[in-house]
Amino acid sequence: MTKLTSSFLVLLALSTTVSNTSAWASKGSPKELPLTKAFDDKELKWGPAPAFMPQGSELAMLHGDPSKKNSDVFLRIPANGIIPSHWHTSAERMVLVSGEMLVTYEGQAPLTLKAGNYAYGPAKFKHDAACKSQAPCVLFIAFEGPIDAIPTTK
Repeated sequence: MTKLTSSFLVLLALSTTVSNTSAWASKGSPKELPLTKAFDDKELKWGPAPAFMPQGSELAMLHGDPSKKNSDVFLRIPANGIIPSHWHTSAERMVLVSGEMLVTYEGQAPLTLKAGNYAYGPAKFKHDAACKSQAPCVLFIAFEGPIDAIPTTK
């Protein structure tokens, strides 16, 4: 077998694998469709955040059921708003969408998040935060488990 023939066979095998993978992936889940949301979308339905959050804080449900695993939200905190110490049953993955936010996890150095920064918060880890912007801070949060926020004292 020549090098050219063996190279062709490898490419043929790879293209078949990629083609089959693409066909499988394109079927997707019959219960879900792809979606996109922008934090400033006029059609987002903003509702109240937990009562211990700063006045004017709001949540917008983006995907999932907040009582089940794997839900996504936008959290909007007013300019200069301070989020008191709290924890979540679930770990949370966050990206600051707008503003600048200072987040402090118990026993850790404060983290300054700027728009586009990612942060991970372990489950049951006490933390607080402050929006350090003159405009509201918007945070995208992906929860691994059901959504909750339990206020604490430091």
